[in-house]
Amino acid sequence: MKKLLFLAFFITSFSFAQVTKKEVFVKYINEEITIDGVLNESAWSLAKPATNFFQYFPTDTAQAKRQAEIRFLFDDKNLYVGIKVHAKGKDYVIPSLRRDFRAGGSDNITLMFDTFNDGTNAFIFGSNPYGVRREILLSGGGNELRGFNGAWDTKWFGDSKIHDDHYILEWKIPLYAFKYREGETRWRFNSYHFDTQDNERNTWVNIPQNQFIFNLAYMGDMVFERPLGKSKSPVSLIPYVNTILGKDYETGSTLSDFKFGGDAKLTIANSLNLDLTVNPDFSQVEVDQQVTNLTRFEVGLPERRQFFIENSDLFGDFGNSRDANPFFSRRIGIAEDINGNTIENRIIGGVRLSGKVNNNLRLGILSMQTDEDIANEIPTVNNSVISLQQKMFSRSNLSLLFINKQATKDYDFLASEDKYNRVLGIDYTLASKDNTWSGKYFYHKSFSPGVTSNDFSAGFRTRFNNRRFNISLNGIFIADKFRSDLGFIQRTDIFKIDPEFELKFWPKGSKIQRHSFYVIPIYIWRPQLNYENSDQIIISGWNANFKDNSELTLEMFNEFTRLYEDFDPTGTDGAIPLPGNQNYHYTSFSAIFRSDQRKKISYRLESSVGAFFNGNKYSFFTSVNLRLQPYFTGSFELTYDKIDLPGPYPDASIWLVGPRLDFTFSKNIFWATFLQYSTQRENFSINTRLQWRVAPLSDLFLVYNDNYATDVFSPRFRSINLKFTYWFNI
Repeated sequence: MKKLLFLAFFITSFSFAQVTKKEVFVKYINEEITIDGVLNESAWSLAKPATNFFQYFPTDTAQAKRQAEIRFLFDDKNLYVGIKVHAKGKDYVIPSLRRDFRAGGSDNITLMFDTFNDGTNAFIFGSNPYGVRREILLSGGGNELRGFNGAWDTKWFGDSKIHDDHYILEWKIPLYAFKYREGETRWRFNSYHFDTQDNERNTWVNIPQNQFIFNLAYMGDMVFERPLGKSKSPVSLIPYVNTILGKDYETGSTLSDFKFGGDAKLTIANSLNLDLTVNPDFSQVEVDQQVTNLTRFEVGLPERRQFFIENSDLFGDFGNSRDANPFFSRRIGIAEDINGNTIENRIIGGVRLSGKVNNNLRLGILSMQTDEDIANEIPTVNNSVISLQQKMFSRSNLSLLFINKQATKDYDFLASEDKYNRVLGIDYTLASKDNTWSGKYFYHKSFSPGVTSNDFSAGFRTRFNNRRFNISLNGIFIADKFRSDLGFIQRTDIFKIDPEFELKFWPKGSKIQRHSFYVIPIYIWRPQLNYENSDQIIISGWNANFKDNSELTLEMFNEFTRLYEDFDPTGTDGAIPLPGNQNYHYTSFSAIFRSDQRKKISYRLESSVGAFFNGNKYSFFTSVNLRLQPYFTGSFELTYDKIDLPGPYPDASIWLVGPRLDFTFSKNIFWATFLQYSTQRENFSINTRLQWRVAPLSDLFLVYNDNYATDVFSPRFRSINLKFTYWFNI
């Protein structure tokens, strides 16, 4: 481990950054700014704009055809932003009026603020020409899509005006919406702008196309006219009331309940967030999208609950997200009943302190108490996490983690090995100044009653990424008795090596903007079985991005699997499973095509065919999206898997269908309906949600859920919720 850290330090120390830096001046004002999309106050004319945007797509070597101009003003309470975005005409792509829209395939401009100048985290604010806003927290330096978290909410204000050849945005962002050091005079800053009419994506600071457009290695500076004072953050109280009526048709029981609770938010010393929750309720959270699972392992789904979102990287970015993530917040509030079924476990309350202690040190403390359920033999449990993250060199970090899950009462049904589970870990995250080198190195040890050995996990990832090559060496070791009850650990007793090799090409004068060839060999061994090879996958592929925004991928999978236990991939009741203690070799091919998302109708097609264990499998997926802007977007997703196994093993045709309808009647009234039909789960579900934003971040929700068994098409569970939540600042 010491050698890995030394190598990481060496790489970081000898990486190079940009030679020049752009700057934009932020003028201090005393006059009032009216947020109306008209930049007619005299102060705006005195603010020199950030402009001269570069193309990021289709090239990264030319200036943007249509420039954006960004002006900044500030006073003791707010940051004001005035933006003029030039355009070819008024033919904008605006999918909906719903807040927190996705940027891809639509017209919008986004601003990124690295308020601690650490190249690791940023606050993101954006808007489209209609003035629909979004706010995002970015973590991990912008190196991965998983660091892009759009579930975060904060209060800010904006308006827009559309003209013949440009649109104007005017924002007021309270300084308490940011976290920053008192007395600071500079923030790192960048902006990206999507222009669908000229088919361009542009950035203020030039970013090479081999990096993500939101990478924090490439930023300029905002220079404030005077040092920023202490932010006078309000205390935010967010109470809710919720009434629910429901019926479980399988047990015949009815549900009638009235719940209340809420959250409180306050800022400590400008940089730390203190969040409190009592009897939280997440009934308004969007329902999870079902997936067809043909593997032997659990599928992880993203966290959507607002309480866990801000600074979530401080808790959830340890280890390896695919194989050994020691903390996965969705474990809190979920438990198993006496029959092994997953059920909701009520959260009594919790506290979370997170943010910057100083410019280089971040702190995260989380503690939540879940309720007991004696009938299902579920104890009351305290779930706590403490993390520290110290910045090292330009953009790298050394982090420490402690997790404790512990029953806080004694129960006759509680086995001694389940009384507590703890994990202690250290991670080093490498990010060079220009992000050519990145990596992750970690060691975690668990502590559980009666376990004294083989209870650790360790891993490494070193990546080199430039315009021509993307090469990484990755490995992970998870010991047989490593255990993290609050984590996402698909399996233990593995040693896995999965290097990646990609060769990239940037043709000129072609319809192809970029294409690459890649190979990803994955090898897994079982340490407890004398390092027997248990799995092997060699993925070979070709990927092409076209200048019309479409994308094509062709792949071949050469696979080897040793089954140690009987397994039925079809999930057929009563069927004869594939026998364990046997080896299976199989090869398959896949093709994926994604069309231009700017079109009113766009689609994605995926198809794969080939061998599957000792038989064959054909899979097909399609997603079709319709946009009747800005009031309606609809999508239809269909997944079909046809599995043919030789007798006496089962065959199966597995369908998953998921239409989604989203009406945005205005910027404050939304209606979304999501239908899901799964033959694997033998379930048909309806989730429909009407939302009225009565005030900033204050909502009235009416949510209807209905589930049916599909074997005889009979109702399973039905409920309706009426929930009201209001955000007070005091």
